[in-house]
Amino acid sequence: MRKITMTFFLLISILFLSQIEGKIVGVKDGDTVVILLEGNIQKTLRLAEVDCPENGQPFGKNAKKFTSEMVFGKMVTFVETDTDRYGRSIAKIYYDNNKYLSEELIRAGYGWWYYHYSKDKSLENLEHNAKQNRLGLWQDENAIAPWDYRRAQRNK
Repeated sequence: MRKITMTFFLLISILFLSQIEGKIVGVKDGDTVVILLEGNIQKTLRLAEVDCPENGQPFGKNAKKFTSEMVFGKMVTFVETDTDRYGRSIAKIYYDNNKYLSEELIRAGYGWWYYHYSKDKSLENLEHNAKQNRLGLWQDENAIAPWDYRRAQRNK
């Protein structure tokens, strides 16, 4: 039991030590923001576990507006989870007393649970609920997942 307790506290400590704070100074789209870090350094962050409609897709502007309303101009904390093929940091962003931005986007119906890169089944449940209640992009019965939209754009 003692070993489990020490491991738990070690993991929690690592999580808090790896959190970085900054101010959101730009929103590129629903799932990509620019953060201003200490030392006046700007960094582009791609939200983890969510994929929002592209700017050219229905509800793309709505997703961007939602993200802006939630975090633009605010101090947030984030944890980097990976780097994407464009060199952007993939991050879990937390704001307003530890709200998880990706979760809030999915809950409001402005993003898909990015199940290709996430195993968090609670996000799948939030997407299902948003779909059932026809929230956000789920008002469109023919909503196309962004990954399918991007593939179709590449094949044109």
